[in-house]
Amino acid sequence: MRRMIFPILLGLVGCTILIALGVWQVQRLAWKEAVLARIEARIHDAPVALPAVPDEARDKYLPVRVTGVFTGQEIFMLQGMKDTSPGVEVIAAFETTDHRRILVDRGFLPDQARGSPRPAGVPVVLTGNLHWPHEADSYTPPPDARSGLWFARDVTAMARALNTEPTMIVANGPAVDGIAPMPIDTSSIPNNHRNYAITWFSLAAVWAGMTLFLLWRIRQRRV
Repeated sequence: MRRMIFPILLGLVGCTILIALGVWQVQRLAWKEAVLARIEARIHDAPVALPAVPDEARDKYLPVRVTGVFTGQEIFMLQGMKDTSPGVEVIAAFETTDHRRILVDRGFLPDQARGSPRPAGVPVVLTGNLHWPHEADSYTPPPDARSGLWFARDVTAMARALNTEPTMIVANGPAVDGIAPMPIDTSSIPNNHRNYAITWFSLAAVWAGMTLFLLWRIRQRRV
């Protein structure tokens, strides 16, 4: 019996830790689903005027409506969409009627349409959501000097390039000038806690099975 004490303790400790990690992920799942529900509700709120000093912590995903004109200055970011030809995401400079310059993520433009003219200076009423995406990291290459293509949305860097405020509105429609809007939704926000919980609980079951097998082997040797 003494030979079984350590395997039993090891099995109990291992299963306890793995089950605790699974329970923690279940709790995280509930928290994440509540967060996503709040974000989804905010995305679809009625649009308001653009804040005088937008703040990321306070105003992320805030629906806004602005009136103004596209200046014609644009950044193309490499992008792809399912079941479409290769293309780019169009980040454009927009000047409001009160002379503020901001960024607008207009959406997806197929490669073959990049050379098509897009009128500038025409008054438009634009609706969308404020966003400060954090897509660039240490592995993201800088904009390509030859093609001018960017590889991630970096609001601060793009604002410097187009001489605008570090404020971006992701347009939610309609499709204009061949550009298909890519509105914000929660599908791009990762929520893998269910899979993590299943993984930890599965490992706990495997650990328990291995412990029982080891105890059986010890008992067989004694026989």
